[in-house]
Amino acid sequence: MEKKEIIAYLNAETEYPNVVLEQAVEYEQQGIDGLYIYNYDDDRKVQADFIATMKLIIKRVDIPVYIGVTVKKFEDIKKALYTGASYCVVNYSPDLDKKALVQGIDRFGKDKICMVLNADIDSSNQTAFDKELIEELSELGIAKFFIKHVTIGTKSKEAIAAIEKPVIIRDSLVRNDIVSLLSLENVNAVATNYYRGKDVLALKHTLKSEDIDVKILKSTKEFSEFKTDANGLVPVVVQDYKTQEVLMLAYMNEEAFNTTIKTGRMTYWSRSRNELWVKGETSGHYQFVKKLMLDCDNDTILAKVHQLGAACHTGNYSCFFTELAKKEYSDLNPLSILTEDYNIIMDRKVNPRKGSYTNYLFEEGIDKILKKCGEEATEITIAAKNPDAEELKYEIADYLYHLMVLMVECDVDWNDIVKELANRRK
Repeated sequence: MEKKEIIAYLNAETEYPNVVLEQAVEYEQQGIDGLYIYNYDDDRKVQADFIATMKLIIKRVDIPVYIGVTVKKFEDIKKALYTGASYCVVNYSPDLDKKALVQGIDRFGKDKICMVLNADIDSSNQTAFDKELIEELSELGIAKFFIKHVTIGTKSKEAIAAIEKPVIIRDSLVRNDIVSLLSLENVNAVATNYYRGKDVLALKHTLKSEDIDVKILKSTKEFSEFKTDANGLVPVVVQDYKTQEVLMLAYMNEEAFNTTIKTGRMTYWSRSRNELWVKGETSGHYQFVKKLMLDCDNDTILAKVHQLGAACHTGNYSCFFTELAKKEYSDLNPLSILTEDYNIIMDRKVNPRKGSYTNYLFEEGIDKILKKCGEEATEITIAAKNPDAEELKYEIADYLYHLMVLMVECDVDWNDIVKELANRRK
């Protein structure tokens, strides 16, 4: 059975884009499991601005994002999911274009589109649903149902349990409590705005004590199983979870380890101050746990983290910036090279250089860039017919350069591409 989730919803219709972005990042750092961000204003300009904001948000957060948009045609679903969102959330209405819905499901799969339904309140003030409608939408391929305005009672419990797809209750938690909602059969999440600025991880531990299986960090080993030094400490090697760059070395005792597991923020034991030390508590440069691993001797922890700001007190991102000795070697890594080249191209656009071919392409505009991409793609085809692989390598490199110029021009980066490739692993 899937673990229960707590999702934060943000109404982008009533907030400035920068506020929505800040709230989204804040929620992730609090330990929320997902974000439901919506703007159902059907004005085309408003929607375009919302889509642009969502692209920025999705570049900043790692948790699943549900994007709620007005869908009048297939293109609306495509634009929503092209932001990188995990799900597109459609508001149901009798005039909904189901053809557009089917096109979206055919294109993106049956695990990408959710539907918002309003619960009907009958004369006994209990929740009921249009069973035929839910069955029809389920057969079309709706992945999950968001249910609003639920009143808990025997009838509503039965109605929700009868839905064959996962159910997410959207609730401000003014009348209902989260324990009652997450305890309902077939409800796998609650979407709410109630927990902004609150301790979500403490809530999860409370829910766990109520036998509700929620997502929390849990170690597979007790600290007593680790091999510590004479002072009860184990060294912790800290690594950036994306770049794999080693950031720092610190130490944990049992209290620091247990606090890290409970809060999701890296907490150490300061040997110089002889006290517990939450990384970032003073500077704001917190480290959020992504993964903890133990070495083969049970005496060293490897922590993969999301680092805010700099890891080092000097202001350097990593504490390891002083070179002592070096032997010539090649450390070429395909992804890092592509990222570095992309960053150089981006810098050329932001800081133009006289005589730069890259700046010439940007000055000529999208049509010139597309023309060059087309020409280089043709060169690859021709070179592939030649048995000499050297020519093919050259043409592919040429094409990748022009492709990255196009990516920069269109505000697409390698993270966007990698995420999309990962989504296609089916």
